[in-house]
Amino acid sequence: MKTNLTVSAVQQPCDADKQTNLNLSITKIHEAKNLGADLVVLPELHLGPYFCQSEDYQLFATAEPIPGPTTSVLADVAKELDVVIVSTIFEKRAPGLYHNTAVIFDKDGSIAGKYRKMHIPDDPGFYEKYYFTPGDIGFKPIETSVGKLGVMVCWDQWFPEGARLMALAGAELLIYPTAIGWDPDDTEAEKKRQLDAWITIQRAHAVANGIPVIACNRIGFEQSPIDTNTGIDFWGNSFITGPQGEVLVSANATEQKILTCEIDKARNEKVRQIWPYLRDRRIDEYGDITKRFID
Repeated sequence: MKTNLTVSAVQQPCDADKQTNLNLSITKIHEAKNLGADLVVLPELHLGPYFCQSEDYQLFATAEPIPGPTTSVLADVAKELDVVIVSTIFEKRAPGLYHNTAVIFDKDGSIAGKYRKMHIPDDPGFYEKYYFTPGDIGFKPIETSVGKLGVMVCWDQWFPEGARLMALAGAELLIYPTAIGWDPDDTEAEKKRQLDAWITIQRAHAVANGIPVIACNRIGFEQSPIDTNTGIDFWGNSFITGPQGEVLVSANATEQKILTCEIDKARNEKVRQIWPYLRDRRIDEYGDITKRFID
């Protein structure tokens, strides 16, 4: 298993129809492979516009089984290019039961594993609880030919517990496909605070666990289907860090970009030797962490 990995995150718009978006993703995977990528990460729900801005039962018809049509296409791409791919799909598990699911394709075209989004938001413009059942697979890294990948999805990135559990289970990378943006009515100061918080919390996951982080967001303004005066301005700013939270490569808020860099997994152990957080954890005193609130 390679120690030095070339990883790519595809920052792209996702506001077109399904086939156009999928074709764009595949084109970008090819470009990433030409840059030497062993692993390519796509944004959250990259097959279409972010549909959770409204609650519309007709949209359940867009969900797919896993395996299904899209996974078949991406599996072929992974095998053709000899690359690991991380995609997220609106999964139809059973009638009336749906998930926001990351699917990890190994280099041989097989589905190495999947992760169902655990933390489901429900906020104005982000009505995900209407569509997605919380994940029930747990925080389990996916074993692939490039290592054990701790894949989570978007809202999961704000919770240190998930990152820690992935690390404790042996994850060598933390990966967050994402669809997050601003309300256009927010002030510039508020937009900066939100973006800084998003970057900071994920860099902190790298620091606290001694492993790299890949955060892959979409770009572009997507108008609300229920109010033409509102929508979400997806803020991009995808980035990749090393195990000390150092930013190795990043994008701005608007550019369509393939972020690519080399990660030396051997550094994870060296960093943990000088910052041995796992050694010094007081697991005997953490019992209350499973409570909703300590009254």
